Amino acid sequence: MPENTPTETPRSRWFLVPMQALVAPLLAMPRAAKRALALLVDSGLCVLTIWLAYCFRLNEWTVLTGVQWLPVFVSLCMALPIFIVMGMYRAIFRYANMAAFIAVLKAIAIYGVAFMTIFTALSVPGVPRTVGILQPFLLLIAIGLSRLGIRYWLGDTYQRILHQNTLAKVLIYGAGNAGRQLAGALTNSAELNVVGYLDDDPRLKGGIMGGLPIYDPSDLPVLAETLGVHNVLLALPSASRQRRNEILEHIRKARVNVRTLPDLTALAQGRVAVSDIRELEIEDLLGREAVAPRQELLDKAMRNKVVMVTGAGGSIGGELCRQILRNAPSSLILIDQNEFALYNIHAELLKLAEVYKHEGLQIVPILCSVRDQDRMEHIMESWRPQTLYHAAAYKHVPLVEHTAVEGIKNNVMGTLITARAANKYGVSNFVLISTDKAVRPTNVMGASKRLAEMVLQALAAELTADRLRTNFSMVRFGNVLGSSGSVVPLFRQQIKEGGPVTLTHPKITRYFMTISEASQLVIQAGAMAEGGDVFLLDMGEPVRIADLARKMVELSGLTVRDVDNPEGDIELAVTGLRPGEKLYEELLIGDNPETTEHPRIMKAREDFLFWAELSKKLNSLNASLDRNDMVAARATLAELVSGYSSTGEVSDLAFTGAETNPAHEDVNALASGAGNQLRTTGA
Repeated sequence: MPENTPTETPRSRWFLVPMQALVAPLLAMPRAAKRALALLVDSGLCVLTIWLAYCFRLNEWTVLTGVQWLPVFVSLCMALPIFIVMGMYRAIFRYANMAAFIAVLKAIAIYGVAFMTIFTALSVPGVPRTVGILQPFLLLIAIGLSRLGIRYWLGDTYQRILHQNTLAKVLIYGAGNAGRQLAGALTNSAELNVVGYLDDDPRLKGGIMGGLPIYDPSDLPVLAETLGVHNVLLALPSASRQRRNEILEHIRKARVNVRTLPDLTALAQGRVAVSDIRELEIEDLLGREAVAPRQELLDKAMRNKVVMVTGAGGSIGGELCRQILRNAPSSLILIDQNEFALYNIHAELLKLAEVYKHEGLQIVPILCSVRDQDRMEHIMESWRPQTLYHAAAYKHVPLVEHTAVEGIKNNVMGTLITARAANKYGVSNFVLISTDKAVRPTNVMGASKRLAEMVLQALAAELTADRLRTNFSMVRFGNVLGSSGSVVPLFRQQIKEGGPVTLTHPKITRYFMTISEASQLVIQAGAMAEGGDVFLLDMGEPVRIADLARKMVELSGLTVRDVDNPEGDIELAVTGLRPGEKLYEELLIGDNPETTEHPRIMKAREDFLFWAELSKKLNSLNASLDRNDMVAARATLAELVSGYSSTGEVSDLAFTGAETNPAHEDVNALASGAGNQLRTTGA
């Protein structure tokens, strides 16, 4: 028998489902029918207690005959009218309280006095006097217990049914182990009410598992309407990325909110909790399988080595640190100028080190700017790192465009200072985290990152073998899903707030990669470097931002409001391209990519200036920055970086007033449009 056969059920549902099936018809009866049923029950209790009174008196089980039936007739004729007059049938039994029980006590007291008068005080031949005493007490106990039982049975079940009817109804996609665990965890949920499963296994369709029906996934659009289902929970931790995307594409048509469970690692521990349910994983929105990392390349770069990460508090820098920690370096040096970000990543890594039992690992947080030459050299001299990942950069396109001086100083001069210090103190491998925006850049951020690449290329070519102690390389990739300021969390927030979801252009496209995959590929690329290499990560096909936004809206159970659907829920608002933004991003300047031993990593041989010429230009650029001459600085950038143009107004907000700056209208839109200016490197 397969493991997901419908005969296997959560234990708790064996009791819950039959009880609800029995109680629901009773609760649905008209009030008059309920009162008639209560009268019938009380009549039965009168007969039962008379019989018990005879049995107790005669000390044996007996059958009523002849005059012995007289107390039964008298009891029914006296008790029921008294109970009606005393209001015992006006109370709702499932809400019976102390006042109701006092009413029962009073009614039976009146009845008991009358009954005892007839059969005990006056006496009836053939009827023992003790029957007149025993029966009222037995009747009090019987009716009291009946009301108490109904109070707890009907009342609790009614509250449960009422509670479930007010909860959000959900279907679980997947009737396997994970689905059954999830259904069990949700049995007493205060938020969700599971009404069935979805599974495409033909052996399961139409079956019942744990009292819950198993539906065909193709019926989901109809089920969503007829059952009032607005949520689907994916319980498919072992499904391939391709299969999950096929399922998501089908679910989009049903207008339901889709959430998912964690991967098999959490389920291997035999636990699934309601808290494990979360929004769709970013990988589900990417639409392709990630390539498993090659462990030998990871080990070569960091195992038992002193590793340094600049910009460690940023999204890419932080993920690099997590990946590095998993591969057991001897020491991990964290460099960042943001105190709060550095504190957070350090605390997180300490906990992660405990999980991986890296007891001898040193995790060293150091507050420092990569532009501080003396400080960087002192750190390099003290810790002697063997591998360095340079993720420190200002990367938000509009902000760097409006604060260009700081962007160039940090991204270019900070890279130069760090690279020189690394070479001076014998760092074996130096890996620069670059960006696709460095290819034919239209903004200062992209131009500064391309110039940082050129600095490393020039250093690698200039320094002779006896002077070159560091293997310089750079890794260029596109946007990282889930990084700080990326489009996915921004769109989620906008959808939660009811929209609109903001796009800068309906045709804008970007390359995407998950943050963990990008970090792993960066590490592997650095391990393959030979000196001066520009590595390109295979990002798959570019994705239209508008398509990504539409998919996120529809998988939230909503519809897009547009010309074809003016009654939709969420509008996609186009705000217009901003200074320096491109419609399409590229990864390669030339047309000469080379393959490497890794299927997702390519290598380019990009043109650059030799150090003798480049150093003069850098000195000129630095002088322009020191005197805050952005016109001259941008002209130097345009001269150095292929494809970059210095035309257009200078928009550095530190040196141009709002009244004279044509770009000032974009300032207030920096935060709201952040998701369309996706960030790619560590902060």
